[in-house]
Amino acid sequence: MEARSDVGVVLMNLGSPDSTAVPDVQRYLNEFLMDKRVIDYPYLLRWLLVTRIIIPKRAPKSAEAYRSIWWEEGSPLIVLTKQLQKAVQHDLQLPVEIAMRYGNPSPAMAYDKLLLQNPQLKEVILLPLYPHYAMSSYETAAEYAKQVHQKKNYPFKLTVIPAYYDAPDYIEAVAESMRPYLQQDYDHVLFSYHGVPVRHIRKGDVTGKHCLQINDCCHAKSAAHEFCYRHQVHITSELVAAKLGLPADKWSVSFQSRLGREEWLKPYTAEQFQELPKQGKKKLLVACPAFVSDCLETLEEIAVEGKHTFISNGGDSFTMIPCLNVHPLWVQAVVKWCRQLAAKG
Repeated sequence: MEARSDVGVVLMNLGSPDSTAVPDVQRYLNEFLMDKRVIDYPYLLRWLLVTRIIIPKRAPKSAEAYRSIWWEEGSPLIVLTKQLQKAVQHDLQLPVEIAMRYGNPSPAMAYDKLLLQNPQLKEVILLPLYPHYAMSSYETAAEYAKQVHQKKNYPFKLTVIPAYYDAPDYIEAVAESMRPYLQQDYDHVLFSYHGVPVRHIRKGDVTGKHCLQINDCCHAKSAAHEFCYRHQVHITSELVAAKLGLPADKWSVSFQSRLGREEWLKPYTAEQFQELPKQGKKKLLVACPAFVSDCLETLEEIAVEGKHTFISNGGDSFTMIPCLNVHPLWVQAVVKWCRQLAAKG
C-alpha cells in the first residue's frame, strides 16, 4: 500500500516521571493517582487519600525504585517507546509520535508535532499501548486522548485502535518473544498481569449480572467481555500457552502491583513467588503480557523484588522474560494495524 500523506500515528503509553528526583516522582504520582479512573473515589476523598497518605509515603520509595532501574538515556519506558516509534515509522513510512497518559510528552504535544509536520493532516491513528481493556489503563488513555482532541478542536479525525488482547498478531508476537526462554530448564511459567480492584471488574460489567457473579464467568459467553480485564488476560494467557504448547500444569496467571487494602484480582503475584517453591516449582519463568514496554513494574517489581522473594522462599532459578519492546513481530503487528486503518481512509 502506498503511504497516505495525510495520516499520522500516535503510540500512547502509561508515562514516567521526568527524573528520579522526589519532586518529579511526586508530580507524576499525583497526576496518576488523582485520575478518577485509577482511584475512582469522590474527588475530595481521593485528594485526601492521595495527597495526605499515599504520596508522602510512596514518593521517596518510588524515587528510590526508579533510580535502581533508570537508564543513562532516561526512563526505560520512555526510551523503549521511542525505540518502538522509530522502528514503526521506518517500516510504516508515516509520521509517528509518542504520547503518555501521565507526564511528558502529552497527547497535545504529539498532535501538535504531527500538525507541524503536515498542516494538511486529515487523520491520526492512536494506538494505546495497553493490550487489555481496563478502566485504569486502556480506557483512561483512550478517553484522555479523545478529550484533548475534542477540547483543542484539532482539524483531523482521531481513530483509536481497540484493545487487542486476542489479536493473532499480538498473540504471535508474545509467544515468539517467550519461545527462546522455554529452551532452558524450567518448572513453571507465570503470566503476571497488572492487578485491578475487584470493584473495577464489577463496575465495568455492562450487563450488571455477569462478571464474578456466575461460575466460570470469564469463559461463559457475554457482552461483558468487551470491557472485562479479567476475561481478557485469561484469554491472552490461554492463547499464548496454546501457541507455545505449554501443558496446563506448567503455567498459571497472577496479578501484581496491588495498591491499598481492598480486594484486588487474585492470586497475587507476590504471594505466588512465596508459594510456588513450596509446590516444587523452583525454576520459574515470568512473562508480563499486559506491559508491552519494560518499566518499573517489570524491571524492579518483578526482576528485582520478585526474584528476591522467590529465591528467599526456596526457589532455584528465576527468569523474567522481557516485554515485547521492539521485538520484530511486535513492530510488524503495529505497522500492519496502522497500515490497514490508513488504507480505509
